[in-house]
Amino acid sequence: MKELLLLEPARGHIVPCLSICFSLLRPGRQRRLQWDVFLGSGSDSPCSQPCNHSSSCAAPGRPGRTPSLTPDPICRLPQAIIIGVKKGGTRALLEFLRVHPDVRAVGAEPHFFDRNYERGLAWYRDLMPRTLEGQITMEKTPSYFVTKEAPARISSMSKGTKLIVVVRDPVTRAISDYTQTLSKKPDIPTFESLTFKNRTTGLIDTSWSAIQIGIYAKHLENWLLYFPIGQILFVSGERLISDPAGELGRVQDFLGLKRIITDKHFYFNKTKGFPCLKKAEGSSKPHCLGKTKGRTHPDIDQEVVQRLRDFYRPFNMKFYQMTGQDFGWD
Repeated sequence: MKELLLLEPARGHIVPCLSICFSLLRPGRQRRLQWDVFLGSGSDSPCSQPCNHSSSCAAPGRPGRTPSLTPDPICRLPQAIIIGVKKGGTRALLEFLRVHPDVRAVGAEPHFFDRNYERGLAWYRDLMPRTLEGQITMEKTPSYFVTKEAPARISSMSKGTKLIVVVRDPVTRAISDYTQTLSKKPDIPTFESLTFKNRTTGLIDTSWSAIQIGIYAKHLENWLLYFPIGQILFVSGERLISDPAGELGRVQDFLGLKRIITDKHFYFNKTKGFPCLKKAEGSSKPHCLGKTKGRTHPDIDQEVVQRLRDFYRPFNMKFYQMTGQDFGWD
C-alpha cells in the first residue's frame, strides 16, 4: 500500500488516498497502471502533504486523464527566503526574481517565523505557490532579519535554506522607514526628535526601530549562530537600483539558477528613479513598483544626518568585515 495524491473531482482539492499500485513495467511485457480502492477525505487546503514521489506509482491528474509519471505541481516549503531588510529593496528583488521561470514566490509576506509560527509548517506550506520538481519556492518577510527567534526556527525547518538579505545605507534606510510611517500617521513627531534620546548630548535612541534595524552587524551575529556565512547572500540595495541585472546575476548564481534575467529585462523610469521591468511575470506589459515605493523623503537636518553617519560607522565597518563586502556607505 502506498500513499498517493488524488484530485477529488467534486471539490477540486487534493486529498490523501490509499491505493494498491502495480508497477508499470513487468519482465517481458508492459502492464497498465491499475488503481484499487481509494480511501480519503476532502481538505480545505490548496495543497495537501505531498506523497512519496520516489515511488513508481504516480497520482492521476485531472479526472478522466490517463495516469502520468510526471508529478503535478505541489506546494513546497521554501528553499530560499528573503529575510531582510525593511525598506532595503526586498519587494523590488522579489518582483525581479519572479520573472525567472524556475522561481515561484508567494506575493504577500507570510510573517510565519515571526508572527504566525504557532500555526505550524503545514499552514506555512499551504501559503506557497505550486511548483514542479526543479523549481525554487521563495518568500520574503523583511522583519525576519531583526527577529531573534527567526534563525533557529528557519534552521529547524531546513538547515539548507538559502537566505538573502538586501541591505542599504542605514541612514537612508532609516529616513525611508520614517517616510513610510509618516505617510500613514501624519501626526507623528519629527525624524529629528525621534532619533535622539537627548539631542543636546547627541545620544541616539537605538530603541527606535527605524534606527535599530540598521545595526546590521548586531542582527547578523544572531543568524551566524545557525547558518554559515556562505549560505547568506547580501544584496546591495543601491546596486539593485544602479545595476539591477548585475545584482540579479549574483542572486541567480547563489540560487543555482541559469542567468536568464539580464539587462534586456529592465528599463529606468526617470519619474520614479527606479529600474522597472519591461515585462512582469505573466504579463506582456511594463511593470514598475507601486506608488508606495520611491516616496519623496522629507528634508532632514544635515547635522542629524551626520550624527547618524558617525553612529553607524563602526557598525558598518564590522558588517563589511563579517560579510567580506564593502558597501560604500561612508
